[in-house]
Amino acid sequence: MTSTFPNISISTERLVLRPLDEDDVRELAAMMNDEQVGAWTDVPQPYSEDQARSWITEYAPAERESGRGLDLAVTEFLTQRLVGIVQLAKTNWHVRSTELSYIIAPWARGEGYASEAALATAQWLFGDQKLERIELRTAADNTASQQVAQKIGCISEGVLRGACIAHVRADDGTWADVRTDYIVWSLLPEDLDGAGDQLADTGGFTTFTDWN
Repeated sequence: MTSTFPNISISTERLVLRPLDEDDVRELAAMMNDEQVGAWTDVPQPYSEDQARSWITEYAPAERESGRGLDLAVTEFLTQRLVGIVQLAKTNWHVRSTELSYIIAPWARGEGYASEAALATAQWLFGDQKLERIELRTAADNTASQQVAQKIGCISEGVLRGACIAHVRADDGTWADVRTDYIVWSLLPEDLDGAGDQLADTGGFTTFTDWN
């Protein structure tokens, strides 16, 4: 029997992680058109509001309902402004594992939002969902993403050679593919012993199910 993720909201002192909704279309599209997002992800460039709406209304619900993954909007607690996305994918309920990734809007980088959101998500996955392994994959030159993985307690397991396609913008504005390596990271429940103190400094997190 396939399990599914619930409609969930996770709150920390600074952030609320919640399901995407149609009010996020404009901010989501703007965030996906950022240069760094284009370089390190497979998000189409340029990224339209219609594509953002399709993600929110079609792709994300289908992933959750099938049990394959979960897409959460990361918002500021005080302003409710969209600061990023946490995405779970390739979930295996038999192995109790999932792959986690994150994107932060350019204006919100450098504030520790990615690590705070990822750590809160990991604690919820290990606690409420009883998962036993979270995997992250970062491009070899994406040092910012690697720093987030290290900060939340991930262990580097090795390199997948030539397994990642990054992107470089040419002078004429087009994008070219560049093959590079993936660094594979894992996070197990026991790895959170040290990282949990970092989240405690931000007030911990609270979960709310059946989000509306």
